[in-house]
Amino acid sequence: MQAIRNYFDGHGFTLFDAPIFTPNACEGTSTLFETDYFGRPAYLSQSGQLYGEAGALALGKVYVFGPTFRAEKSGTRRHLTEFWMVEPEIAWAQLEEIMDLAEDFLVECTGHVVEHGRGALQELERDISILENVRKPFPRMSYDEACKILSEIGHPVEPEDDFGSPHETELTKRYDRPIMVHRYPTAVKAFYMKEDPANPVRALGVDVLAPEGYGEIIGGGEREDRIDVLLRKIEEHKLPMSSFEWYLDLRRYGSVPHGGFGLGLERFVTWMCGIPHIRETVPFPRTIDRLSP
Repeated sequence: MQAIRNYFDGHGFTLFDAPIFTPNACEGTSTLFETDYFGRPAYLSQSGQLYGEAGALALGKVYVFGPTFRAEKSGTRRHLTEFWMVEPEIAWAQLEEIMDLAEDFLVECTGHVVEHGRGALQELERDISILENVRKPFPRMSYDEACKILSEIGHPVEPEDDFGSPHETELTKRYDRPIMVHRYPTAVKAFYMKEDPANPVRALGVDVLAPEGYGEIIGGGEREDRIDVLLRKIEEHKLPMSSFEWYLDLRRYGSVPHGGFGLGLERFVTWMCGIPHIRETVPFPRTIDRLSP
């Protein structure tokens, strides 16, 4: 956490707090924890990104860093229902700039942990040489290029489908550092992800995949700043339009191209420490079958 804060505080970003109670979904309505808010439905935040976008349009470069909640019924070694996420957002940023930021961020944060936490990593019997390989440049490939590689090595992806853990693992086995896969199918990405003007069935987004089978640690990209497209996407995702009026106002009354990414802290720690399950990264993990103590 200190490495993350040092990075953004030292690169011109302003810490921008987002509310934990929200009236709307960010990723999808099926993964929300609902609660009663004085007679109205409210939800525990899945992400501070939508609010971070407002901050970026006002301040240029911001980062949101706080607790988030996902109600998806996943029992894999990569999922918690409550976790911390850091989400930088930058006005005027395009996909290449976002990928450059994610790469620089991971290199600096990993280097900080190796330098200041070497003793703890050694106690955990972590192979520190793997972390020392986290250097620029990261391999970059499009989703279509990645699918071609996976097909050639006998792990094909269903047409226009997202990658599963086995696909991510097989891809990253070929490299000694994180890799970046960009321009996934628009259909498998969140409603706010900007369509590629050159190919609207592809989104201007990127996932950063960690080696050793740890998979996605960063997801991000450009945000849709065209209100007509955003209106269509909200309808296609069957989201309640009334809950997004404030978000749409950011486009109605003047917007600029912008983008950013999100990194789950505990998933990042899982990879950094080389431990098998994300629940080992927190003292009191919250999973689909654990609420106590």
